Parts: sequence; structure tokens; C-alpha cells
Amino acid sequence: MAVADAIKQDLLEKLKHEHCFWSFNEDSIKNIPDNILIEKTLLHLDLDDIKQLFQVYPFARIKKVWLESLVPQGDYLYTLNRFLAWYYFKVKKPDVYLKSMETRHFNKLIQ
Repeated sequence: MAVADAIKQDLLEKLKHEHCFWSFNEDSIKNIPDNILIEKTLLHLDLDDIKQLFQVYPFARIKKVWLESLVPQGDYLYTLNRFLAWYYFKVKKPDVYLKSMETRHFNKLIQ
């Protein structure tokens, strides 16, 4: 098994342990898409686990999932998104950045 596959499997097992897939059919959990694995890891696992994402996926891919899945949730995930912006994505002004990315996301939806 490749290192990337082992890391993905480890993250998947940790997410199962945290009951992050309560709404999934047990058989489908084995084949979840990468974007779901990235999203759930950012949401539910700790810093060491998130660090493993960067060993498997390119920075741009992780940031894209974050911007598309977590940032649009606005106030609900504000504290988490502010931390992720600052710590992982090196955003200098997280509050301004998050508001602009959230607005950009919603503007795309209404066009």
C-alpha cells in the first residue's frame, strides 16, 4: 500500500471513529471522494491529522475544498475558518478574506 493510501485510510478510520459518516451507508464509506475526506478532516480531526492531508493532496486542492465547502458556511464555522485561514493558508487578514470569499461564493450562485 502506498504511503498516500495508508494516510487516507488512517484518516478515514479516525473519521469513522468520530462518527462523521452517520448518514452514509456503511458500504459507501470505503469509497468516499477525496473532497469529502478533505472536508471532513478539516471539520472534525485535529492538527496532526490535517497536517497529513498536506502530505497526500496539493495545497491548492485542500484550499479549494476549504473555500467551496467550509467558508460559505459563514458564521456557523467562523472561528474554525478564521483559524484555518491564518494557520494553514497564511492569510494575513482572515476576517476580511473570509468575508470576501463568502461573498464571492454567493455571487457565483446568483449569476
